[in-house]
Amino acid sequence: MKKFLYKYKHALALLYLPLYLIAFFSLESIVSNDSEYTLVECRLDDFIPFWEIFIIPYYLWFVYIAATFVYFFFADRQDFFRLCLFMFTGMTICLIIYAVWPNGHTLRPDLSTLGRDNIFLRLLGRLYTADTSTNVCPSIHTLNSIGACIAFYHADRIKKAKYGRAVRIGTLVLTISICLSTVFLKQHSILDVFAAMALAIPLYLVAYLPKYDRIRKFLAG
Repeated sequence: MKKFLYKYKHALALLYLPLYLIAFFSLESIVSNDSEYTLVECRLDDFIPFWEIFIIPYYLWFVYIAATFVYFFFADRQDFFRLCLFMFTGMTICLIIYAVWPNGHTLRPDLSTLGRDNIFLRLLGRLYTADTSTNVCPSIHTLNSIGACIAFYHADRIKKAKYGRAVRIGTLVLTISICLSTVFLKQHSILDVFAAMALAIPLYLVAYLPKYDRIRKFLAG
C-alpha cells in the first residue's frame, strides 16, 4: 500500500481541480448577474460565420483534456508535473482576470430564429444554457488545448514511439479545431483566443524552460 501511495503521490496535484471548479462557477454566478462587465468583441468577430457543426470539436475538448491528464499521470511523472504547472497556473491566472476584470460578449445568435433544427443546434442550446457568455477572456478552452498539445509535443515517450508522429499531428489538428470551435460557435470572441495564445507563451517558458528542471524534478519526486 505504501509503495502504491508513493508511486502515485503526484495525484495530490489534482486536488486543485475541485477548488478551481468552485471558484469558476462562483465567478460565473456573480458576473452573469452583474450588468457591469466589459464587452470583449471586435469587428473581426462579425466576419466569422456561425457553424453549429463545430460543437463536435468543442465537446471533444472535455475528452481531450481528461485523456491528456490520464495518459501523463501514468506515463511520466515529470511530464505530468509540467502539464499541471502549465494548466493550473494558467487557469488560476484566468480566474484572477475574471475576478478583477469581469468580461463577456453578446455574440451568441438566437438559435430559435435560425430557421433550422438539428442535433448540433440542440447540443449547442444545452451548452448556451449551462455556460454563460461571461468570463470569456482569456479562453480557458483555448489555453488548455494549447497546453495539452505542447505536452504531447514535448513528451520523450511520444517522440520515441512508433505512433508518436501520428499522435502529435492528431493533437495539433484537434487543438486547432477546438480553438476554431470557440469562435464558430460564438462562445468566444477572437480576442479571447488571442489572449489565451499570448498567455500560453510565458506559461510555456515557466513549465518547459530547462532552468526549471531541478525544481520540477524535486516536486515530482
